[in-house]
Amino acid sequence: MIERIYILESVDPVIFYGVNNANMQLIKTLFPKLRIVARGNVMKVIGDEDESELFLKKIREVEKYCEEFNSLTEDVILDIVKGKAPVITKQENLIIHGMNGKAIVARTDNQQKLVKAFEENDLVFATGPAGSGKTFVAIALAVKALKNKEVRKIILSRPAVEAGEKLGFLPGEMKDKLDPYLQPLYDALQDMIPGAKLKEYMENNIIQIAPLAFMRGRTLNDAVIILDEAQNTTTHQIKMFLTRLGMNAKMIVTGDITQIDLPPTATSGLIQAMNILKGVNGIGKIEFNKKDIVRHKLVQRIVEAYDKFDDKRKKESKESKEKKKESTIITN
Repeated sequence: MIERIYILESVDPVIFYGVNNANMQLIKTLFPKLRIVARGNVMKVIGDEDESELFLKKIREVEKYCEEFNSLTEDVILDIVKGKAPVITKQENLIIHGMNGKAIVARTDNQQKLVKAFEENDLVFATGPAGSGKTFVAIALAVKALKNKEVRKIILSRPAVEAGEKLGFLPGEMKDKLDPYLQPLYDALQDMIPGAKLKEYMENNIIQIAPLAFMRGRTLNDAVIILDEAQNTTTHQIKMFLTRLGMNAKMIVTGDITQIDLPPTATSGLIQAMNILKGVNGIGKIEFNKKDIVRHKLVQRIVEAYDKFDDKRKKESKESKEKKKESTIITN
């Protein structure tokens, strides 16, 4: 009789053990000659050496499946233990599997282009309207790279720019004031990574979420770095951010140039950077549009209505300037 220890390193034990430990109970019945005790992410196995070795081999396979698909069923466990390949439905344009095994896919042509651009370039600009999936797909690509051990960390950032609210009037200390700006990034991660695992990643700085100002002075190696809401960066800020790119690192910069919250006198760093870096090798650029909006159907209609309003206002402004110019010529 020997005792062996197995540690679940890459999965959430709650998902692995199943509701009311149903998966764990099944595993115990499939290895009746062993005494198996599970607590937290540690499994202790006592029994015959050969039987223990077989158990550990099968558990590694089960954990690998659970890590990839973020879910685990009794049928899958039975198939793996019996030496069968689990039935897997192939999903077109799959990026990763999110919570409860939900397939996260590139749903539009431009989302697919972003996936391809990320594979082919070290820096990608993705611009377009709200709800087009720019940030969500970018974070999914980062999580995939982390899961595949292509990088060692994910760094997500946003400029803390006030959009009509005053930062100083928000309650709490600095972290409490800044967290609302970063919440959309947390939301996306929570759709893709189990809660316990996400907490572990963040505590160990494997996933870092920070305001743009915190990036100064860093060199970011072995990472996927995402800058969201980049239309609200100044020209100096975005230059600082882009030059943080280190070895074996990739960067995605997302933004919507129709929603700039900077003062009227300030130039958007995103717009300037895309103009300056046009044609530079290793940089991809994807422009999303209204057809890419994958939120509630009303969002697309709202965007279209605002576009019409802006076009009408520009036209009226142009006509007003022309009339004023004609009036000045006649007066002279």
